Amino acid sequence: MKPVRQLLAAIALIAPLSAFALPIAASGTEGNPVLVGNTANIIARYEGNSASYSNDLYLFTDDGIAGNDIFLFNNHGSAVGATVNLGSFATGSELVFRLHVNNTNTDFFTGLASRNPDGALHARVQGNWLPNTTLVSFEDLDNGPFEFNDLSFSFTNTTTPNDVPEPASMLLLSLGLAGIAVSRRKPRK
Repeated sequence: MKPVRQLLAAIALIAPLSAFALPIAASGTEGNPVLVGNTANIIARYEGNSASYSNDLYLFTDDGIAGNDIFLFNNHGSAVGATVNLGSFATGSELVFRLHVNNTNTDFFTGLASRNPDGALHARVQGNWLPNTTLVSFEDLDNGPFEFNDLSFSFTNTTTPNDVPEPASMLLLSLGLAGIAVSRRKPRK
């Protein structure tokens, strides 16, 4: 009976942690732009948050007309897994996302630090997080703490300039090519 109790105690400790787990884009991807990879529709998916502040996420239109940005998610009101179809865009164009912090009335943007009021990078953008999927994670406070866990979302059919195949994929490709080369060798007589 003691092992069962220990197992239940371990599950009780782990369960609350997993309930708040959310993906966060990899360190070193701060400031990456979001580039359209092809003309297929881009589907945004809300991945979660661990923020105290209420944040709204928008696709920034930069057309000079206030209120024209496209609302995507609220970090406290949207269900994890909710999706929004953003439509299609010209291949290679940059998509800029705006995080509006309702508590402080502050906006932070993907891409260049100069877009943000504190001059800091407030979004990590990790290309190839999953196949054909980019992950974006935002920080919602002026000057940090830069944990990038305040709102995460992913979307399809986009890329970043730094997209490279993950090491495991490269290893599998190399092994496959080596296997083909070995199988094509003629046996010696």
